[in-house]
Amino acid sequence: MTKKTTTKITFNSGEYVVYPAQGVGKVADIYKQNIAGSELELIVVNFDKDKMTLRVPLAKAGLNGLRKISETPVMDSALEVLKGKAKTKKIMWSRRAQEYENKINSGNPSAIAEVVRDLHRRENLAEQSYSERQIYEQALERLAGEYAVCHNISNEEASKKLLSILAEANPQNDTTVA
Repeated sequence: MTKKTTTKITFNSGEYVVYPAQGVGKVADIYKQNIAGSELELIVVNFDKDKMTLRVPLAKAGLNGLRKISETPVMDSALEVLKGKAKTKKIMWSRRAQEYENKINSGNPSAIAEVVRDLHRRENLAEQSYSERQIYEQALERLAGEYAVCHNISNEEASKKLLSILAEANPQNDTTVA
């Protein structure tokens, strides 16, 4: 059994961070609070879009997946994933949906880009099911949110950029079986 080592990440008030289950948020505050007789240092992250505030013990932030915004090379590799050929497995939708959700909630930009690429449909192709559309939109929103902060642009501009990459890379949006 190996012991999991964590490197302590420092967060600053006002900076953007990624929480895998929610996406991009902004650090509102870092403070100490007495809880059940123990003093904990908490990081407060606001997610404006969801009107949600998250408080995470700073000591466990890394274990919970809280991380800084990806650097440009990481985002560029995610964009390369978008340029690839869409892949769908011949398994039941419920299992694929679960795999897609796990990739989205991993917080990994390249894994999220795989979901966006695989579920992207051009306007003239067959309709997606409601659940496919929901998962696609969630993945696109998460990827665009992090891309926007990384490149200091609006979420709308980031979404347009991602969609243009998808349109250029997959003009017919052929799918292959993996």
